Amino acid sequence: MTVKTRFAPSPTGYLHIGGVRTALFSWAYARKHKGEFLLRIEDTDLARSTAESVNIILDGMNWVGLNYDNADNVIYQTRRFDRYKEVIAELLEKGAAYYCYCSKEELEAMREKAEKEGTATYDRRWRPEAGKTLPPVPEGVEPVVRFKTPTDGVTRWQDLVKGEISIPNEALDDLIIARADGTPTYNFCVVVDDFDMGVTHVIRGDDHVNNTPKQINILKAMGAALPEYAHLPMILNEQGKKISKRSGDTVAITDFGAMGILPEAMLNYLARLGWAHGDDEFFTMQQFVEWFDLKDVSPSPSRMDLKKLYWINGEHIKITPNSTLAALLEERLAVRGIGDTTAPALEDVLALVKDRAQDLNTLADECLYFYEKQTPAEADLAKHWDEDAAARMLRFADKLEGLADWNAEAIHDLFKPFCDEEGIKMGKLGMPLRLAVCGTAKTPSVDAVLALIGREEVLRRIRS
Repeated sequence: MTVKTRFAPSPTGYLHIGGVRTALFSWAYARKHKGEFLLRIEDTDLARSTAESVNIILDGMNWVGLNYDNADNVIYQTRRFDRYKEVIAELLEKGAAYYCYCSKEELEAMREKAEKEGTATYDRRWRPEAGKTLPPVPEGVEPVVRFKTPTDGVTRWQDLVKGEISIPNEALDDLIIARADGTPTYNFCVVVDDFDMGVTHVIRGDDHVNNTPKQINILKAMGAALPEYAHLPMILNEQGKKISKRSGDTVAITDFGAMGILPEAMLNYLARLGWAHGDDEFFTMQQFVEWFDLKDVSPSPSRMDLKKLYWINGEHIKITPNSTLAALLEERLAVRGIGDTTAPALEDVLALVKDRAQDLNTLADECLYFYEKQTPAEADLAKHWDEDAAARMLRFADKLEGLADWNAEAIHDLFKPFCDEEGIKMGKLGMPLRLAVCGTAKTPSVDAVLALIGREEVLRRIRS
């Protein structure tokens, strides 16, 4: 059997981090078992689904790098209405579905009664049964199609995350599978899609647990083999509540990209939300696929921790090739007014500073002073710039100008003799020198920084 998993987002807004975590686990399970990972766009909500949201989903999947095997044939539910009608007709013919002519007023009365008695909402008045007389068909009413749910026994499955789950069938409604205008409903479309796509493992959020018995019963009525189910726990915000943009939470995957998070780091972090491999926190996606098993997924909700995300991101920045980082930083530096990053070469700058940043925005800021002196902070000037600092810097500039070779080692060899000559400690040279050349007191080794910036520019900055 070829393992087939799917990610099936609804294009009614942004790509949510919970959705990306679901996609990640589905992708990893398929890759682990040499199977297929498929993408389906569930766009039957015609009032809310938009082409823009579809593009956001596709762009988000591309950004995180979760490649799906049907890239040339993504499934769109709105293109499958003829297939849904065909299956509905088959269910009607075999008596597994029926027409219901209830009015809105009748349904509302049933709902109120069910709430009081704790029973299924629909009273099945239009359900055909042996020896039962149905009401007369009202004129001018377009019926819905309902699925004939079993009324006895239980629907049971062995969830690959939550263990055995069983739901009494008497608690389930005869759900509507086609509306009065003929459009199919969510739970029905999902079943037909999973069947036609050959999905063997349905990995999704645990907000779908209540949908599973409905879908299992429809699959049985179709005579289809049941897939395995795995329901993933929710991701909560740092306060332990449901994530929501209204609460100021960052939830859209594109927002994390704007925050300077690398896609590899985002996936690494999301993998650890609800899954563990010993004490490993930092790993590659290749390692994740090797280690991943649904039995290691916790059934309990996970909580966001932005500090840990930034730490993991910093670790991924360290191992990312400088050429890759340079390409990612060009636009960020352009926004900061730096258009030319050839002198010094941005890759050389990154080799020196990338260990100092946990996100790409901070990393871009770390690169600025190599191309343009920054304005020193008043606090740094007050702490490190004494009344003799300007004259001292000019005297040191003369030493720099006289160097035969311009490299970090030659610059470093000037420090001790100059400090001895001036009768000062290294702090009286190094910190003012950073302020004079870079405009900040926080830089890597100052000799390496000066070597990269270049003799002519260093002297120009000091003497200005």
